[in-house]
Amino acid sequence: MLGVTLDVATYFRRLHEELDRLSREEIERLADLIYAAWEQGRFVFICGNGGSACTASHLAEDLGKGSLREPDLVSHSRKRLRVLSLTDNVGWLTALGNDLGYEHIFVQQLANYAQAGDLLVAISGSGNSRNVLSAVDWANRNGLITFGMTGFDGGKLKQTARYGLHVPLDDMGMVESLHGCVIHWVVDDLHARIYGVGRYAPAGTQY
Repeated sequence: MLGVTLDVATYFRRLHEELDRLSREEIERLADLIYAAWEQGRFVFICGNGGSACTASHLAEDLGKGSLREPDLVSHSRKRLRVLSLTDNVGWLTALGNDLGYEHIFVQQLANYAQAGDLLVAISGSGNSRNVLSAVDWANRNGLITFGMTGFDGGKLKQTARYGLHVPLDDMGMVESLHGCVIHWVVDDLHARIYGVGRYAPAGTQY
């Protein structure tokens, strides 16, 4: 835990340095995959444990709501992204965990919902969460596109997911913070693409 030894100023400097080290290409690929899912009417599924479960929930909420402007949310007039966090159905999660084992809590939901061509975003700081790896393995075998978000050495997830963003840092809190920064940019980028604004605006127009 870097915050145990670093004061706040040094901690924030380190956070900035690690943010600058992230692969822009990998971040943009995640944005491209989610936009493609929106264009094609595909589902985006997201999963993770602990802090990464919260990141999964946060990303699903932001993609579902933040990708649209409020009038379009009210009028239901614009196409929406089909997105679901697999971390949020407490009854189903606990039933699966109790009856089959915790490693089944995500893959069993995918077996109900997912189809070939859908996208699975799997988040694991260690890269070795068994339930996440089970979901990615099933997704790969059933024609889904898989994207892993990892930290530390990337674990098995870095090797298993088709695409991924790796934060090469041995500090879970900072890894999760960097994942959080990434997902907020991705949501903004999706919003800009859907509405043709910002850097996607026609030449000579402003957002």
